[in-house]
Amino acid sequence: MSLIGRKPVPIPDKVEVDIKEGSVLVKGEKGSLRWSYPAQYVKIRKEKDVLYVEKLSENKKAKALHGLTRSIVANMVEGVHNGYRKVLTIVGIGYKAEVRGNDLVLHLGFSHEIVYHVPQGVTVKVNEQGNTIYVEGIDKQVVGQVASEIRGFKPPEPYKGKGIRYEDEVVKKKAGKAGGKQAYAESQ
Repeated sequence: MSLIGRKPVPIPDKVEVDIKEGSVLVKGEKGSLRWSYPAQYVKIRKEKDVLYVEKLSENKKAKALHGLTRSIVANMVEGVHNGYRKVLTIVGIGYKAEVRGNDLVLHLGFSHEIVYHVPQGVTVKVNEQGNTIYVEGIDKQVVGQVASEIRGFKPPEPYKGKGIRYEDEVVKKKAGKAGGKQAYAESQ
């Protein structure tokens, strides 16, 4: 039995959950999310202010979908209640970002600026200095995908650490060629 799937999902105040055969709708202060779950393998049951996910058989597919379904439903409840946020930091001289309408414009040392169209349901904000990007939304998967796509334009390079990184990301720096020159001079 899945350890994650067994855990109940508490429903906070001001969050409504509507379960129909094969789909679950979660409404909250920040918006609403709908997801079609695999009804032939799992069942979602609501009792008072708690959701339970139960598997309908003991086959491998049902066991795999048990924990997955519980995690997705818990993320939906959390998203409509509090929302999700990813913070990206831009490191590098002259590197900056700005928001123009519904587009994020990135200046990352290329000969051109990169224009990224922000998908619906996600908001992107940039601080005054233009070196921090805030990606916010109610769908955890979409927020993470947008943050990953933005980071993909210029991932941090290993020698100076320049590029776009997550706020808590640690970039291991390499020594570079200086060590090679020193070894060559000593051998002469």
